[in-house]
Amino acid sequence: MKPRIVAIVGPTATGKSRLAVELATEFGGEIISADSRQVYRGMNTGTAKPPPSDLAAVPHHLLDLIEPDGSFSLAEFQQAAFGAIESISGRLRVPILAGGTGQYIWSVLENWAVPRVAPDSELRASLERKASTEDGAAAMYRELELREPEAARRIDPRNIRRVIRALEISYAGGAQPAKRPPVTENLIIGLTAPRHELYRRIESRIKGMVDSGLVEEVKKLLDAGYSPGLPSMSGIGYRQIAGYLGGKLSLPEAIDSIIADTHRLARQQYNWFKLSDERIKWFDIMCEPSGEIRNITAAFLHT
Repeated sequence: MKPRIVAIVGPTATGKSRLAVELATEFGGEIISADSRQVYRGMNTGTAKPPPSDLAAVPHHLLDLIEPDGSFSLAEFQQAAFGAIESISGRLRVPILAGGTGQYIWSVLENWAVPRVAPDSELRASLERKASTEDGAAAMYRELELREPEAARRIDPRNIRRVIRALEISYAGGAQPAKRPPVTENLIIGLTAPRHELYRRIESRIKGMVDSGLVEEVKKLLDAGYSPGLPSMSGIGYRQIAGYLGGKLSLPEAIDSIIADTHRLARQQYNWFKLSDERIKWFDIMCEPSGEIRNITAAFLHT
């Protein structure tokens, strides 16, 4: 029999991690993080990793896998996630996949045949040089739209690292992961909110991160020798705070930039998790849906 897993998806700041802990506690589950930033060690505040109390209460998987200067591919995530699902199911517990990285989530739920294209350092350096020129980044994104329109639609044009990686895979002839028959039975729970409420929660979260030590976390990473140009350090929050510490931005400017980029990220996440997708059981968090979510989870796991 295929293992049954519960997936919790949706845009950032909708409470996916909290719901995952609640369901894991009630149904004997273990959580598999599907967040491309939480794999980095020492990057806790800015990636909104679960607090120590949640980590102690429920087993979590695929956190803190690599150093901030390490690399971690979609293929590596998928392999690790399937390994965690097999291990958790083998202990007769419930795998709960939770996060906002669409590629990670769907690579597991749809059992993608992920192209295993090794990084090409020379090509990447060439594309990075092109991206640094006037209109270079925009031209690269337009090329991606022509070559791989579906991939381009799901990538923020400002995320140069992902644009470069998508082109790298396309040039190698393995642009889109092929879908294979699913190897899991899935209940997909989506959390959403009206845009004004989502933005309010994002702004509250970002200000909470700053109050909880985001500046100090970034300074510690920079002092340890991690370059602001690393993929990990160029993520939302880390990039802006590094700019503040480098004298390029004031702290209020950095915070405003983090909030704006996180708003953009949330809109982009709806390209991965569409409200019209009938596979996803959507719940508006403003309607306090925890009781109904528990009921459908119990029905899914016990039938």
